[in-house]
Amino acid sequence: MIDGVATDSSSNTGNEKQRRARRTRMTGAERRQQLLEIGRTLFAAKGFEGTSVEEIAAKAGVSKPVVYEHFGGKEGLYAVVVDREMRRLLDMVTSSLTAGHPRELCEQAAFALLDYIEEYTDGFRILVRDSPIPQSTGTFASLISDIATQVEDILGREFKNRGFDSKLAPLYAQALVGMVALTGQWWLDVRRPKKAEVAAHLVNLAWHGLDGLEPKPRLIGHRKS
Repeated sequence: MIDGVATDSSSNTGNEKQRRARRTRMTGAERRQQLLEIGRTLFAAKGFEGTSVEEIAAKAGVSKPVVYEHFGGKEGLYAVVVDREMRRLLDMVTSSLTAGHPRELCEQAAFALLDYIEEYTDGFRILVRDSPIPQSTGTFASLISDIATQVEDILGREFKNRGFDSKLAPLYAQALVGMVALTGQWWLDVRRPKKAEVAAHLVNLAWHGLDGLEPKPRLIGHRKS
C-alpha cells in the first residue's frame, strides 16, 4: 500500500513483462534501425565525444551489449550514421540535376543542398563536424568534391560553348559548390531568408558571375604571383 492506495504487485510485474515483450518483438533489422536513429539524434546534439554507449542503449531501452552486437561499439555506429548521411546528400544532389539549361541546373543543385539541410538537419550537423574516425565514404570535404565533379561536367560544356578553357571547369566547380556549402552551414542555424530566396541569391551570384566571366581574367593589384 502506498499513501493509502493498494498496489497490485502482480500488475506491476505484468507491465514489466509487457515492456520486455515489446523489446523482444523487435526484429534485428528493426533494432538496428532504431539504434541508428537514436545515434543520429545524439551525435547531432552532442557530437561523437559527448555521446556514450550507455546513453544510446538507455534511449533504446536495451543493454550496452546490444549496441556492441549490432555495431561493435560507438565508433561503428557513428561510421554507419555518417556513411548513410553522406550517401543520402550525394544522391539528392546528383539526382536533382535533370534540367537542360545550365542556370536551372545551378538552381537544382542549390535547392538539393538546402532541401537536405531542411529535411535532414541532424545529418547535416553531423557531416559538417570533423569526423574523429575514418569513413568509407570519406570526409565532408571529399563529399563536396564529389558533388563538384558533377557540376564540373556542366561547367565544362558551358565553357566550351563560350570559348573558354574547359580545363578550368574543375576550379570553378569547386568554387561554386563550396560557396553553396558554406552558405548552407550558415543557413542551418539562421533559417532566414526562406529557402527559395536563398537559392535565388546563390544562383544570382553564381550565374551572373559566370555570365560576365572574362576568358582570361587579370589581376589589377601589385601582386602578380
